[in-house]
Amino acid sequence: MISNMIHATAANAAGRITAPALLAILVPFAGLFYPVSGAAQEADGQRLFQQRCATCHSMEPGQRKMGPQLLGIVGRTAGSVEGANYSGAMQSSGIVWDRQSLDTFLTAPRQMIRGTRMTVSIPDAAQRAAIIDYLESQSPD
Repeated sequence: MISNMIHATAANAAGRITAPALLAILVPFAGLFYPVSGAAQEADGQRLFQQRCATCHSMEPGQRKMGPQLLGIVGRTAGSVEGANYSGAMQSSGIVWDRQSLDTFLTAPRQMIRGTRMTVSIPDAAQRAAIIDYLESQSPD
């Protein structure tokens, strides 16, 4: 199948496959064989965190913004950062944050915890995964 696709799209007038045309076809498949490194994924997660989350949340201990600091969020009980301004719904949720609960929450915060003050959702699953990977990679130690 790929061979037919290559010949149909990469052959020049003489019926020969040109190198630039072959590269244009094969490069998109390279990611299947060479997955993105963990460092690259973490950098992407950090970038997405800065773009999507950092307006309201910090990764610095003790630094408060509109939302609580998120350093060490994985394994922490929701609504438990001392001094943060949580909704009653968040404080009484009983959630212990893990990968699945963060994914569900970031998909639709107000559907998971009615009454939360969190308004930002991240509908793209790959972006959510990258942000969660970044959050998991950060620890208070």
